[in-house]
Amino acid sequence: MILQAAKLIGAGLSTIALAGVGAGIGTVFSALITSVARNPHLMKQLFGYAILGFALTEAIALFALMMAFLILFTF
Repeated sequence: MILQAAKLIGAGLSTIALAGVGAGIGTVFSALITSVARNPHLMKQLFGYAILGFALTEAIALFALMMAFLILFTF
């Protein structure tokens, strides 16, 4: 019973990273909008950088979910 409670608490704590991921994705795209507003000619290059930043930030979310599932279902 205590082990099950500890697993649930650990899985919940590991998903706290998802809040940071949401903030990170918002930051990436707000920086894209600001950059394009300042220099519209660089739209294609800046969009490529924004997609790279989005992908790397989203990878952190997938790692956090993977850790939550590992805690829940393997121990």
